[in-house]
Amino acid sequence: MRTTQSILSESKFGSRIAEEEMDHLQLYFVETEHWRKVLAGDVDIIFGAKGSGKSALYSLLVARKEEFRLGRRTMFLAAENPRGTPAFRDLTTAPPLSEEQFRGLWKLYFLSILANYIRHHMDVSRTQIADAKEVIDFLSANGLLAPNVTLLSRLKAALEYMRKWLPAIEGGVTDPNTGLVITGKITLSEPTPEQRGMGFRSLDELLEKLNAGFAFVNITAWLVLDRLDVAFADTEELEGNALRSLFRTYLDMRNLGQFKFKIFLRDDIWKKIVISGFREASHVTRTLTLSWDHQSLLNLVVSRLASNVLICDHYGVVAEDIMADAQRQKELFYRVFPAQVDRGGSKSKTLDWIVSRTADGTKRTAPRELIHLLLSIRDEQLRLLQLGSSEPPDLQLFDKSAIRAALPTVPKARYEQTLCAEHPNLKPFMDKLEREKTEQDWESLASLWKVTPARAAEIAEKLVEVGFFERRGEKESPNYWIPFLYREALDLVQGAAKAKKSATS
Repeated sequence: MRTTQSILSESKFGSRIAEEEMDHLQLYFVETEHWRKVLAGDVDIIFGAKGSGKSALYSLLVARKEEFRLGRRTMFLAAENPRGTPAFRDLTTAPPLSEEQFRGLWKLYFLSILANYIRHHMDVSRTQIADAKEVIDFLSANGLLAPNVTLLSRLKAALEYMRKWLPAIEGGVTDPNTGLVITGKITLSEPTPEQRGMGFRSLDELLEKLNAGFAFVNITAWLVLDRLDVAFADTEELEGNALRSLFRTYLDMRNLGQFKFKIFLRDDIWKKIVISGFREASHVTRTLTLSWDHQSLLNLVVSRLASNVLICDHYGVVAEDIMADAQRQKELFYRVFPAQVDRGGSKSKTLDWIVSRTADGTKRTAPRELIHLLLSIRDEQLRLLQLGSSEPPDLQLFDKSAIRAALPTVPKARYEQTLCAEHPNLKPFMDKLEREKTEQDWESLASLWKVTPARAAEIAEKLVEVGFFERRGEKESPNYWIPFLYREALDLVQGAAKAKKSATS
């Protein structure tokens, strides 16, 4: 029989970052109703918290692109880079001046991506798809369809075109720099009769013509966007402007039957867009929000355990049988892990303990943190065994000491790499809580931050929004509880705080 050390040394549990495990993600994946809806094309917008699995779904869709192409004549066209630098990142230095211009940029960018695809994959010389050829020729003549370029280059060409020509076109048909009459350009709105006679075409008209070309050859294109939180991370104003215009573009293009969107977006960013003013939000209906309950989180862990032949052999089980039965998943989990981490009749079971310690202030546990903890437990158990510790009892792979010792790595990474990185303006207030009590109120926070209670309440509510605080108690005088997920990162002390001194006025 193999030792625990040899089993763990040769077993793989994947990565907490979906982009880093694209080649192996299908080994761990179990089809869910969410996945079936996305796969069937019933959903256009996928919302989820940071680390909830949006990028994993994206990666799985990309892995099936050949199946879609051959079986359903559906093409995946990435409109944002799934890895590396986001195509839209450069816009943070020089964004379009207005939301309407941004809306035009999205359409022009999508138009060039779609036209580039059909140009390279269809015989556009056939008279039956003359509409598509007209669009391709029009874009080529305007320098918007350079071959074999990156998404970033295509986006820059669209942005430069808008900056150079659209102000002049919208103001008249004469180039203000040369005095020459402009012909054959693209307009954001319907061109005037004079402009149409000079060969002007609107973005909407070009999209409709290209849609007709796709319809004739019976091809559907899925424009897929992920990592938008990274692309527009520098300023909230830019993010709101860009994403509101994206969703308006999505609504504008709904009547184009051959073009579909698959947009992966954090739900907290969507909430900010709506709160700041987005009347069209009620029309964005083809959505789903990724959520994880205890059973789905158990499934997530067990699927990674059962993907290893050595672990299945160790317990004499078959992976397919385990993943088909929820009760067997639970049984395997408690053969691998101890029943409890903290001993005592009132203490929680190990799965509950793990879920509670990886949940943020919204009481949600993201798969990313759960997987991170699983990886850390494996590493810690191996370290202990290599140092001569005895093997876990009862054929378990992990013991209590390894689980406890592994826990601090997760809060530290979540706090530094996610929370503080995404909300640098809130970091000074969170850092002030280091070595303080886990429960605070307006008075104690005002004392700690040296602000008025009213200002402390305002900051505290922002920390509730990002999941650092959980609001408890009465609405008129709430307490703010810091979840287990962040306690180790700040070396917090269990208990309720009291104001140390009066707040400044």
